[in-house]
Amino acid sequence: MTVRAKVGDRLHFKGRQVGMKEHTAEVTAVLGEKGEPPYRVRHDNGHEAVVVPESDCTVESRD
Repeated sequence: MTVRAKVGDRLHFKGRQVGMKEHTAEVTAVLGEKGEPPYRVRHDNGHEAVVVPESDCTVESRD
């Protein structure tokens, strides 16, 4: 399944390693076509990054 998101959506990442917490990030830019990754995101701690979400990530639509 392909992840699709738009600016303002929130990505929810599950902890994939022991001790890694679940966390969220807001999509600030969609760099792929038709809502597909990669995405520029701002994590809740303020860190910004470009990510390509994997199957353990879910999208919460802003709509």
